[in-house]
Amino acid sequence: MTRHLARLAFAAALALTGLAPARAGAPHPRDALASDIPKGFKPDESGYDYVRREAMIPMRDGVKLHAVIVIPKGARGFPILLDRTPYDAAKFAKHAASPHLAAILAPAEAELAAAGYILVAQDVRGKYGSEGTYVNERPLRGPLNRGDIDHATDAWDTIDWLVRNVPESNGKVGMTGVSYDGMMVLMALADPHPALKAAAAINPVGDTWLGDDDFHGGAFRLIGYDYYYEQDSARGEGDGPPRGALDDYDVYLRAGSAWDFAKAAGVDQLPFPRRMAEHPAYDDFWRAQALQTLLPRCTLTVPTLYVAGQWDQEDIFGAIGVYEAVKAADVSGKRDLLVIGPWGHGGAMGEGSSLGALSFDGDTARHFRAQVLIPFLDALLKDGAPAADIAPVTAYETGTNVWRRYASWPQSCKAGCPYMPRALYLRHGGSLGFEAPSPAADGFTEYVSDPAKPIPYRPRPIRPVYADDSTWGQWLVDDQRNFSDRTDVAVWTSPALTAPVRIAGAPRVHLNASTSGTDADWVVKLIDVYPDEMPAKPALGGYQLMIAADIFRGRYRESLSAPRPIVAGKVEGYEFDLPNASHVFLAGHRIMVQVQSSWFPLYDRNPQTFVPNIFFAKAGDYRAAVQRIVDAGPGASFIDLPTTPAP
Repeated sequence: MTRHLARLAFAAALALTGLAPARAGAPHPRDALASDIPKGFKPDESGYDYVRREAMIPMRDGVKLHAVIVIPKGARGFPILLDRTPYDAAKFAKHAASPHLAAILAPAEAELAAAGYILVAQDVRGKYGSEGTYVNERPLRGPLNRGDIDHATDAWDTIDWLVRNVPESNGKVGMTGVSYDGMMVLMALADPHPALKAAAAINPVGDTWLGDDDFHGGAFRLIGYDYYYEQDSARGEGDGPPRGALDDYDVYLRAGSAWDFAKAAGVDQLPFPRRMAEHPAYDDFWRAQALQTLLPRCTLTVPTLYVAGQWDQEDIFGAIGVYEAVKAADVSGKRDLLVIGPWGHGGAMGEGSSLGALSFDGDTARHFRAQVLIPFLDALLKDGAPAADIAPVTAYETGTNVWRRYASWPQSCKAGCPYMPRALYLRHGGSLGFEAPSPAADGFTEYVSDPAKPIPYRPRPIRPVYADDSTWGQWLVDDQRNFSDRTDVAVWTSPALTAPVRIAGAPRVHLNASTSGTDADWVVKLIDVYPDEMPAKPALGGYQLMIAADIFRGRYRESLSAPRPIVAGKVEGYEFDLPNASHVFLAGHRIMVQVQSSWFPLYDRNPQTFVPNIFFAKAGDYRAAVQRIVDAGPGASFIDLPTTPAP
């Protein structure tokens, strides 16, 4: 008998006895015993070294947003740090978990509290304890939001309430946040409360089509369906989509197109995934919410620290993309600062001594917090604090494993500076070098791309992003030897370097290629190949480490907003940037470039037959194609490396 039928049978039995079921939570009328659960239970907190409060903060439209406020005991004149989140403010500091503040907070937050800050976490509108309507990535007021409220007004109203109702504060507020929370920081900058004096946006979502969570180079990130299913299917935390198999490679391949999976898993019921499917190109829908476009139009006044991770597997574009967009209007040169660390998503607020097989010199994340983040906040938020000695750009240089201080980013420039990008040419026969190929030569390297057998983005089995055994956070540093010997991956490798090659910026791909199909994806990976033997670290012998890699969907070669078919067999040019990197290819290492046409199931499969909308591609649209990369003569493909001499 199902649970529903059992309840019906029980209700029918009660009806026959003439007894109506009692209200849930109410004592039965014949129960003479009092409840053992007291009303308003509260432990003795006199020995606690903190005070924890909860508040429902009113917004200008009457909606109240839930906040958790944690105050070091005895605080007087402390600044406030606000984190606005869709991920449950109650988890931020577990009530009565310990009488010690350091024990109820994550280590990074405990460091901030110990540095003399009042910490506030707030559920965004419509999530967890907050009232109102939840809109995922609610746009700022404008073409997509004709109402009177947005995340900027909610931040304004929250800050206004905090400075009037937290007497332990000095009336100054900073905002911090990672990922979505980082986007909340950026949105608050558009209309800042006067008390907002500092902001730190860590791995923020800046443009979810152009290179953050949802699309890269026009290719859709299938793994995002997990996020939207969990985030949008419930006011609290939802479940993940049903799988039916251990390996996500099998799950998505069997489903068919992206929308076939969405329908099978129930994701099609969620408004935001539907909007993504309706807007596969970079149209006005995406442009109207792109923060690197919107924020430069605002009057920006709040000093902001933009924090990026070199191997951020989720929002690798946002921090640097928005920083570069707003920096041009920073007349003082002191308002906007950039940090690039050797981290995955959120790694700046975690433990930063290693990432996957890589190890660094000390805990780089703790160094960032102690030497950059806290001094930055102190100087702006604490009364009488000294100025912070922070460079305009602070970047951890992998390879040499040292922190660098720069006056600007990137270090190479297109014109008018001492050092320019340096072309690294793909050479016919599989070699790679800085010397241009002979103009008299001619040639190409080809492979067959088959959508029925797409290239996995990491070794199988590929576990769901949020699975307990997932290693999603480190996949961008996976050893690429698993793919370099596939027949559908083209590979070019330099000789062992006789001198270091230092890059500081975004490598730019100049790919000349043809396809026998009418659409194609191009995945380009820039790789550091370690020497065959590494006596100090044997596991890294021959390791192929991705330094920068990304995908570009060929239909967008002429316009990101107006896709066009590719002429079968015609050589076309594809130009796009790889993610920013601060890295040195050391002497004795080799540089490798891999090119392929699928990266699955991180990204949806390109059918390689032009269709109006790949979300809705049919089984018959998916066809194998011959891909040819020009790697000889005057049209040889190359990558512009943002090389720079040693500081």
